[in-house]
Amino acid sequence: MITPGLARDLAAIGRLGEDTSTESVLRRLTTALTAGVPGCSGASAEHWHDHRVLVSGSHSQLIMLVEGERELGEGPSIEARQSGGRAAVTDVLKETRWPRYDALASRWGVRSVLVVPVEVAPAMLLIGLYSVRPGAFSPQGAHALADTLAEQVGVAMSNIWEFEEVRTGAAQLQEALAGRSVIDQAKGIIMQTSGCTAEAAFEELRRVSQHHQVKVADLARLLVEEHQQKSAKRAT
Repeated sequence: MITPGLARDLAAIGRLGEDTSTESVLRRLTTALTAGVPGCSGASAEHWHDHRVLVSGSHSQLIMLVEGERELGEGPSIEARQSGGRAAVTDVLKETRWPRYDALASRWGVRSVLVVPVEVAPAMLLIGLYSVRPGAFSPQGAHALADTLAEQVGVAMSNIWEFEEVRTGAAQLQEALAGRSVIDQAKGIIMQTSGCTAEAAFEELRRVSQHHQVKVADLARLLVEEHQQKSAKRAT
């Protein structure tokens, strides 16, 4: 089940860029699996973290199938998540464990399914492969695929989480610096109009913000905007 093209595409998933996100990685993963796994007609990926799930799929019908399975409370994805092991359906028309899931899958033209769990602490990925023909995924191929996914996808997801943490930290720092700048501007306005010190101006900002239950930075931004509007009117 591991072709040279698939191995190359899986390795490329870990490359990061400005637009990289968990969602984009999952989309690229499902696209690569659909194109690269022999017999695969479509793929899905569920990203579970803190009892929340992000679902991606190569086709909208597969996203609906995954979400429908969760509503039914039965199916291979649920078993894989609970057991931590692979779950497969050789032929949904002959499957007896999950009759309601089988009916839903056959409605979308799915005949065989393979779900591979990949644990990347603190999250878990459930990667689903779907085929329009029965018996598309052999046990031997499933084992090799699971090992490759655990290695390549695990690295990619670890990279993206670290990247998102750094990006979030940078955004928070930028926001904090912007907030500090506008607070300094507001203090200057209060000092100019009241003739008080910088410390007294900040205490006045904090007192008003607590009284009105708004953040100091938000209050400062409002004060600066009002001052700029008044200055613009006087200039005209």
